[in-house]
Amino acid sequence: MPPVLFLSLLLGALCSLGQAMSREERHRLRNQVVEMFDHAYQNYMDHAYPADELMPLTCRGRVRGLEPSRGDVDDALGKFSLTLIDTLDTLVLLNKTTEFEAAVRRVLSDVRLDNDIVVSVFETNIRVLGGLLGGHSMAMMLKDGGQHMLWYQDELLHMAKDLGLRLLPAFNTSSGLPYPRVNLKYGVRGPETRTGTETDTCTACAGTIILEFAALSRFTGDPVFEAHARRALDFLWEKRQRNSNLVGTTINIHSGEWVRRDSGVGAGIDSYYEYLLKAYILLGDDLFLQRFNIHYASIMKYISQPPLLLDVHIHKPLLPARTWMDSLLAFFPGLQVLKGDIRPAIETHEMLYQVTKKHNFLPEAFTTDFRVHWAQHPLRPEFAESTYFLYKATGDPYYLEVGRTVLDNLNRFARVPCGFAAMKDVRTGSHEDRMDSFFLAEMFKYLFLLFADTEDLPFDVEDYIFTTEAHLLPLSLSMAPTSSAATNATTEEELDDSNFDWTCPNTRLLFPDPAFPRNLREPIRSAVDKSCPRPAPYREPGMGRPPLRAQDFMANNPEHLELLRRMGVSLIHLKDGRVQLVQHATQAVSAVAAEDGMRFMQEMMELSSQQQKEQLPPRAIQIVSHPFFGRVVLTAGPAQFGTDLSKSATGVRGFVTVAEPYSGCSELANAEYVQGRIALLQRGQCMFAEKARHIQKAGAIGGIVIDDNEGSSSDTAPLFQMAGDGRNTDDITLPLLFLFHKEGNILMEALKEYKEVEVLLSDKARDRGMDAQEKEDCSTEGTSPANSGPIDQSQMSTMETDESAPEEVNPSEESVSPPDEEVSPSDEVSPSEEGASPSETHHEPKVERDSEKREEPEGDTDLSSQSVDELLADWREDLEAFQQMEKDEL
Repeated sequence: MPPVLFLSLLLGALCSLGQAMSREERHRLRNQVVEMFDHAYQNYMDHAYPADELMPLTCRGRVRGLEPSRGDVDDALGKFSLTLIDTLDTLVLLNKTTEFEAAVRRVLSDVRLDNDIVVSVFETNIRVLGGLLGGHSMAMMLKDGGQHMLWYQDELLHMAKDLGLRLLPAFNTSSGLPYPRVNLKYGVRGPETRTGTETDTCTACAGTIILEFAALSRFTGDPVFEAHARRALDFLWEKRQRNSNLVGTTINIHSGEWVRRDSGVGAGIDSYYEYLLKAYILLGDDLFLQRFNIHYASIMKYISQPPLLLDVHIHKPLLPARTWMDSLLAFFPGLQVLKGDIRPAIETHEMLYQVTKKHNFLPEAFTTDFRVHWAQHPLRPEFAESTYFLYKATGDPYYLEVGRTVLDNLNRFARVPCGFAAMKDVRTGSHEDRMDSFFLAEMFKYLFLLFADTEDLPFDVEDYIFTTEAHLLPLSLSMAPTSSAATNATTEEELDDSNFDWTCPNTRLLFPDPAFPRNLREPIRSAVDKSCPRPAPYREPGMGRPPLRAQDFMANNPEHLELLRRMGVSLIHLKDGRVQLVQHATQAVSAVAAEDGMRFMQEMMELSSQQQKEQLPPRAIQIVSHPFFGRVVLTAGPAQFGTDLSKSATGVRGFVTVAEPYSGCSELANAEYVQGRIALLQRGQCMFAEKARHIQKAGAIGGIVIDDNEGSSSDTAPLFQMAGDGRNTDDITLPLLFLFHKEGNILMEALKEYKEVEVLLSDKARDRGMDAQEKEDCSTEGTSPANSGPIDQSQMSTMETDESAPEEVNPSEESVSPPDEEVSPSDEVSPSEEGASPSETHHEPKVERDSEKREEPEGDTDLSSQSVDELLADWREDLEAFQQMEKDEL
């Protein structure tokens, strides 16, 4: 982005920036944090424990193997009550000593670490091992106080050592880099234990071990853990690109070759840099500080383009690797505070805050002009973390207001009756049935610390270091005896004093003048506010102006059909409701008419292809009646006909009623109950448009079609879009939305329990208690369609051909399906499932019409292979990045 964007100031928009927040207000917000934590923690204990995680929409625990697989994300789950262990030291920080003691007893009595299950070494280290060590640190602190945990005899530490020994087999490689996965019961023994076959790991996965393993060694006196962690860090350091001093995102654990050579500070690398600096703080080894400073200088030279942080190629660091940023880089301003580099920390944080205000949460990825790239938000805490550290460094009350915004958005958009639900799509406000353990481990720690007074804390946090999962390890570990192997490692490199300039790891006040950060924030606020470009208007395709334009064509217009006949174009109605066009140039009434026909067919193909590219965004179904009050939002697929909810300021609100017949394929028998309500329908037996016409005739104000494929879910299936039936659908004036089976079941269960259920159909969830005026929404994605995933080639540029045509299609004889406005291009436009990975099919838009037969298209014809190849190259790069981000535990 051109630097000039950040030079214009937005005057008069500071509102009350810089004004101190009253002590009473801070205490109110502090207490609100505690109440929110209680809501999340108690619902986990009531509805999920001993499962690893809470599923807050369905009010039950997520048990691996019993729920549909989410791919690599599930590698964090090891059937070891993950959320409870991850939350132990949060309980102490929030002064919940009684609950902490009860939780420790539960862990000791209920948790097993020898399950025959494959887990992520990285996630198990930072969440479970870190959680046990943080819990042990808190237990010792309370025991030393003489009032609590007097019975404690290092039981959590013994469990931590047991787990550490179970993770050690992963480090049995020639490089010292760990395998990414290990079997808790059998270690790494090859395919029979479903381990040992991987060749690649992310840099963060291998480089985010040292704090927990060194702490385990220092606590137990066994040097083996720290030695293995140091060896992995040494290898990564040796494999850095020597000219740029940057590391790649993915590395081969056997050869040390970089598999992905893009470098940034977000997903895949983030906590590697964090642990270099924090290892120096915790262990006092100058070698870690030198390495961090060398890396940091390169980050600021190549990656940092304040306020942006953009990935580059390690061998060509002046060449950007992508045009978007992921949300995990939000930790970096906090790390810069520890480094003592406050100016870029303020600038990047302000950019992140403005993006947060634009979309309510940080999207999982967003473009350099601050539009949504991937729309999910799994309640990540990194932005709150950086907010806390910046407040500690500046004392600027502005950051208290930022924290208030985070709190308010969590309560308004993520809070549901059984906890807090991750956002499936920040544009619609729809939810995912997910509450990760890091939400309790990190988010509430940093928010509580932000608003709390010193006297509110049961201990001095300056005596501890926060791990990447915000677990608390005492700095006194630096005084513990270290191994000879560890000390020898530090002597292998000669330390250069020049690499220690401007380094003062610090969490205390650095800049008492609030005007300093304010002056840095103002131009960034202006730049982000003005960065909501609208797409250019659609430009008419075609080289000439034929008598009949493709955009004007109506299949039921006799005059248009006659014009087609004159141009040698015939219209074929297929059994499944599709209509295809075939041109026979020799059948045209003249050479000029034949040429017009060719142009018409070209226009039709381009227009249909264009429509497939321009997929509609997802819609939201918000349950607004008691006891939900708008807190449950379901991702819904749109229809390409009926009311356009994106053009409705209020959406359509009404009580739901099940249609009879449920299929909606004939006139409704319960029309008197459907009238004035939103009808629930089951997919199948007839076209979607036919269902819409039947419920509209009965007086319904909207409809919701629920998938009949049991177990289908928007978590794993592509976004579904309902197409027309090959006829003019202008007569359909109500909105029709589609829910997969899992989301539909949530709605049906609510109806079964509460009888009267009111929902709001809209383009995005409406704020609870907020006035109806909506803020400017940059929901147009920068590079991804509909939701948040890659697009398949068949969606971008291929058209279904009529293979039953008597003659082969050639320049004088073409076949094409018209666009969906009047005639649908195909029965189904979706990626081929054969050979596709879960990541490849996740969240891809899908256009389909309802019918009993759901056959695959018979054939495809590539219309513009060169442009498609270029587009696919870009998409494949993004796809690989997204798959790697999932592996890196997004």
